[in-house]
Amino acid sequence: MGLFNWLSNLLGKSPAGNKSSVDRGSVVIPELSEPRPESKKRGPIRLNGLDAQQFAPLEDNEARELAKSLGRSIWNDTFFGRRDLIPPTSDARTLLVDRMMIADGITTADELAEIHAVGLEMDRLRPQLAHAAARADRAVASNRQARAERKARKKSEAADRLRLRAEAIAERKLNSIDFLGRGVSRGLPHRQSDAQLLEQRSLPVLHTPADLAQAMQLTISELRWLAFHSEATERIHYVQFAIRKKSGGVRLLASPHLKLRTTHRWILANILSKIPLDNAAHGFVVGRGIVSNAQPHVGKSVVVNVDLADFFPSITFPRVAGLFRGLGYSGAVATILGLLVTECPRQRVRYAGRELWVASGPRSLPQGACTSPAISNAIAWRLDHRLAAIASKLDWTYTRYADDLTFSTSGDNAEKIGYLLARLRHICENEGFRLNHNKTRVQRRNMQQSVTGVVVNDRCGVSRKVVRQLRAILHNAKQTGLAAQNRDGHPDFQNWLQGMIAYVHMVNPDQALPLKQKFEQIIGP
Repeated sequence: MGLFNWLSNLLGKSPAGNKSSVDRGSVVIPELSEPRPESKKRGPIRLNGLDAQQFAPLEDNEARELAKSLGRSIWNDTFFGRRDLIPPTSDARTLLVDRMMIADGITTADELAEIHAVGLEMDRLRPQLAHAAARADRAVASNRQARAERKARKKSEAADRLRLRAEAIAERKLNSIDFLGRGVSRGLPHRQSDAQLLEQRSLPVLHTPADLAQAMQLTISELRWLAFHSEATERIHYVQFAIRKKSGGVRLLASPHLKLRTTHRWILANILSKIPLDNAAHGFVVGRGIVSNAQPHVGKSVVVNVDLADFFPSITFPRVAGLFRGLGYSGAVATILGLLVTECPRQRVRYAGRELWVASGPRSLPQGACTSPAISNAIAWRLDHRLAAIASKLDWTYTRYADDLTFSTSGDNAEKIGYLLARLRHICENEGFRLNHNKTRVQRRNMQQSVTGVVVNDRCGVSRKVVRQLRAILHNAKQTGLAAQNRDGHPDFQNWLQGMIAYVHMVNPDQALPLKQKFEQIIGP
């Protein structure tokens, strides 16, 4: 039986508040399962007036009388149920319980004196502890406030950084170009051109994207939009279409839209037209053409025609950007110029309900842009220079019209054809080009020798087959009219016929004169 059960029985109540079944005149002392070891004798403890004598054990009758004298106030005591302090001996209830515990053998007077001494010491230190706890609470509150302020300050600083970064990005987007697509933006950070070299070549000095946009009379946003590279996009800057080749294949052409076409014209007029070319280049050069390309090969014993495979597609964006860097432009300007004049071959696909133009190859010169011929001539300058040198060494003549290479010679030098073709293949591959061996032709004097459609056996002229066809059309047109001779279904047959006569006149005016006279007789003055 516990201490409180014993105390309840002593006071005449059960733990639940009912009358005890034990006789009120008897005191039941709980039996201990094990004898309590005797405490060590430490002598009387004296602390603040406490000593073991005041805890003299009570007889049961005396304890009963004292408990009865306390009555119900024993349950309403101030210290009842408190676990945060040790009640003092001045409390009657506490003293009664202490003396009863001694009488029951639960504790000793010395131990009780020590317990109450600790209680007095706790009472003495409690204000200090409360003050220390208050200080600790204030320190914790201050620390929490400091942390909250620091957190708020950091959030404010982070928000300021984000705002400044957003403003800087907006400023860069407005005044600069830092990214133009994956795989093509590496040169954009470089913003310093070689001004002296550009001035020597009479080229516009441009260092940054802003300089280029200003020179082209574009905004930065417009320039970024025109030059941006995308692997898949809903809108492209070219109109793509295909035409049939004479050989039976299909040639893909890409014509730029007006905005991009305007920038192409600016690049051609202000940069590309000022690049010097090799004398061997005749295609797309002012003052030169198919006749000037064929003239050096007239009357030769051997004429060799060689074709470069995929001429424009083989001139890719890195080569074009490298051309502009070689002129003296910064990486940023060279990159943007290279992106403006190149484009990917694309296929139209439908994905997730959207129609997209998806890149099917690397960016290269588009066939249909006014800048592509001039760029191809500039990039082929080393090729022309090396081939002209090897031809001169072997006593051959060399010219090039776009992707058509022509070599010719006379006399014993014709025996060096094999060596020439081997060197030609090696040099072309070394310069980033590839030969189309299916179009390689060796033409000797005993056959019709032609260079880019011009017959060069004895003089520059148009083939007899073409002249006879035109003569027959004009002769029959006198009887039946021009419309009846349009066997190939040309949309504007008269203009086509007039254009063919003009072509013959360009190559050989003597051949064209009788044709021109007959045409004027048919259509009238």
